[in-house]
Amino acid sequence: MDTAAKLAVLIDADNAQPSAIEALLAEVAKYGTAHVKRAYGDWTGTGLRGWKELLLSQSIQPIQQFAYTTGKNATDSALIIDAMDLLYSGRFDGFCIVSSDSDFTRLASRLRESGLTVYGFGERKTPKPFVAACDKFVYTENLNYTGDPSPEDITPSRAAPTIAPPKNDTALVALLRNAVEAASDDDGWASLSSVGNIILKQRPDFDPRSYGYGKLSDLVTATTLFDTERRNPGGGKPGVIYIRDKRQSSARTPKSRAASATDSAPSSTTAG
Repeated sequence: MDTAAKLAVLIDADNAQPSAIEALLAEVAKYGTAHVKRAYGDWTGTGLRGWKELLLSQSIQPIQQFAYTTGKNATDSALIIDAMDLLYSGRFDGFCIVSSDSDFTRLASRLRESGLTVYGFGERKTPKPFVAACDKFVYTENLNYTGDPSPEDITPSRAAPTIAPPKNDTALVALLRNAVEAASDDDGWASLSSVGNIILKQRPDFDPRSYGYGKLSDLVTATTLFDTERRNPGGGKPGVIYIRDKRQSSARTPKSRAASATDSAPSSTTAG
């Protein structure tokens, strides 16, 4: 039986770049199977002309929504109404909302209140409330686009951020250390997967690619602030990566030596 999560992908075509969609759908495949793929917009206008070939090649259903009044976005309302219909059908495990618009903040919260997982996809300019309302938020700038972007796609808001060495990023280091501390055992070791889950609960938009690394393990190693080891659970299961803050390991060394010295010292008895 197929145990992959059943996802509904809802795209605000007025607010998303077609050049990112192919890589975006590949990212969606990491989290489950897209059983519904819909793109909302006014397809009678010229603003969405770059979408036609993509809709056909990616089997995305275009949903027509006329702009009734200038300055009012009827597309958002159509997407939200469809999302609630799909929610009440009970057929889905999660939703992928593709937009950089804060108008979907309440929708994301409502879907999560119903126990469904919400993945958000948008540009770095996406307002923080919408990012925080999702279980996970992926910046489209971190995805590998196919093809060259059109001139209108290259704007200051989509420029790649300046990436500082991980060790010098105090906010990142604090985030990693706090997560390791929360997930660690008595010896200070924490599984990398547990660390990643804790970080995502605090920062839904956390992504190692934002720092120039493809995986969390690569980012952790690049900081040079953590010990790492791979443990083999046996039984044909894949190895599990564990990490520990080097400060904690160095702090434990004198204690361990002292404990060893105490254990090895001869016990004395007093004659009565």
